[in-house]
Amino acid sequence: QVQLVESGGGLVQPGGSLRLSCANSARTSGTRPMGWFRQAPGKERDFVAAISRTGSATFYALSVKGRFIISRDGAKNTGYLQMNSLKPDDTAVYYCAVRESFSGNAYYTNSDDYHYWGQGTQVTVSS
Repeated sequence: QVQLVESGGGLVQPGGSLRLSCANSARTSGTRPMGWFRQAPGKERDFVAAISRTGSATFYALSVKGRFIISRDGAKNTGYLQMNSLKPDDTAVYYCAVRESFSGNAYYTNSDDYHYWGQGTQVTVSS
C-alpha cells in the first residue's frame, strides 16, 4: 500500500525558498509518476508540477514555471518540490500524489489521474 508523507512546509517571506519532500512508504512507488498540487483557501485544488516515472520528463503550471523544480530520488523513494522566488499567491496547502499505472515515460497533470495522495503541508508566503 502506498503511503505518502509530505514535509517541508512553513512560513516564508516573499522572495524566499522552501523545499517540500514527499516520502513514499511503498517499495515500488519510486517507479510511478508523481505530481504536486496545491489548494488555497476557498479555491479548487490546482496542478503545480508533474514528473515521469524515470524523472526525465517534467511539466509545470505556467504560474510556477521557472521558479519551482520537481525532482525525485528513486533510491530514497522520495519526491521533491523546490520552490524559489515565492510569492504571496503561492500560499496554499501543497499535496503530492502518485499514480499507480503509467504509460511509457508520461507525466500527468490532472488530479483525477492520481490514485494516492499525501495529507498535505501548509506553505504560507507573507512578510
